[in-house]
Amino acid sequence: MSSKLKNFGLIGLGVVAGIAGSMQFEASAQKSSAPLPLEELRQLSEVFGLIKTDYVEAVEDKKLLTEAISGMVASLDPHSAYLDKKAFKELREGTQGKFVGLGIEVGMEDGYVKVISPIEDSPAFKAGLKSGDLITRLDSTPVKGLTLDEAVKRMRGEPNTKITLTIARKEEDRPIIVTIVRQEIRVQSVKSKVIEPGYAWLRVAQFQEPTVDDMVKKINAIYAQEPNLKGLVLDLRNDPGGVLPGAIGVSAAFLPKDVPIVSTNGQLPDSKQTYYARRDAYTSSRISTGDPLAKLPDAIKKVPMVVLVNTGSASASEIVAGALQDYKRATIMGTQTFGKGSVQTIRQLSADTAVKLTTARYYTPNGRAIQAKGIVPDLLVDETADGDGLNGLRLREADLTKHLSNDKEKDEAARKLDQLEEEQRLAALEKKRKPLEFGGKDDFQLAQALNHLKGLPVQLSKAPKVESKKENTINDDKKNGNGNGNGDKK
Repeated sequence: MSSKLKNFGLIGLGVVAGIAGSMQFEASAQKSSAPLPLEELRQLSEVFGLIKTDYVEAVEDKKLLTEAISGMVASLDPHSAYLDKKAFKELREGTQGKFVGLGIEVGMEDGYVKVISPIEDSPAFKAGLKSGDLITRLDSTPVKGLTLDEAVKRMRGEPNTKITLTIARKEEDRPIIVTIVRQEIRVQSVKSKVIEPGYAWLRVAQFQEPTVDDMVKKINAIYAQEPNLKGLVLDLRNDPGGVLPGAIGVSAAFLPKDVPIVSTNGQLPDSKQTYYARRDAYTSSRISTGDPLAKLPDAIKKVPMVVLVNTGSASASEIVAGALQDYKRATIMGTQTFGKGSVQTIRQLSADTAVKLTTARYYTPNGRAIQAKGIVPDLLVDETADGDGLNGLRLREADLTKHLSNDKEKDEAARKLDQLEEEQRLAALEKKRKPLEFGGKDDFQLAQALNHLKGLPVQLSKAPKVESKKENTINDDKKNGNGNGNGDKK
């Protein structure tokens, strides 16, 4: 896999303050061989001319054409977008684990910005923003009428500048006004600790360029403290995704060498790829020299594992969970994941602008399509002992307007039992409950993961398990990587 910007894969890191996406960088846009629709282009030209001559005030050509490109791309699906100079710069910075903003993963709902999840330890997290909050105003500007990209730009700014958000929250009768100071967000990719003798917790909050190297350091630190490790909990809850090499490297740390980790399939020949547990698929010359996984103890390949996931686990984290589940390397525990199973390619239009375009779907080693479905845990366990908390209110891929459908099965209506009544019950509970600290003493799901590793009873969710459909696969040739090249081009 190339370490250059030209082909650096990203899974799940959207507009960084924004929605989960799956991306790879390419140096320039590919030239289309398709014939141009002349009649439609004539109409576009006429509308352009009418605006220039008849609109109430003069409009710059660049603004009109840029907005036309932006609207055309944004109309496709929630993850395709035009990236201007600022957005493109922020996207690249985000892969390095830092950016200036509020620190929230967001989407759009009914014309408002919806908080998918605040990033841990960010200004938004400290200000008390919650998953499911609707942002209705940014300072004095109504959000209604803005695109997601426009809203994200307004939330961006210089460090130490303030922005006032007006929040609508389901359990509150009145709007909530919150003033937040923008800061450089440094997302700590990997955290770890020995929970008790013999058992450790390893959390990947987001997949970044340094994630594989950081993970190796954390695992070695765990073994230095606890040489006789009996069980490991890999925590991917609320992990929105990130760079593809990070997902491959984290998976490869626990799986046999050279096995398929993930495959992609789309219209272009280059989109039909299989990625394997090989050094060139998860290293970058800017970060690593040699194979970072070679520094891991051999025991890490066999230590019993539980992987914790929830509705906030998206894209790259779904790749890891799916691979470990397919090879039966770990028990997946928690709640059904976000369902972000499409790949976006960054096509540069100029030195500092680009288009982020959905170009493929991705699949687990057994050929399961994740798009608009997600990973169904082996053991369904709620966020708390008395229910699934805010996780039950979180937005999923299938809830997004114009989301890409799963190509192996028709979209099904979400299986929700007495949805309104359940949401009201959860909202009432959350109003009284303090925010959950992953890895803390009150982490119910982590406690259940430890119980499973010790062979003790696990308190399962009362919600029915969603069964995976047998037809939700791609053909065996694609599943096994046959005819898909070496899988090392992205």
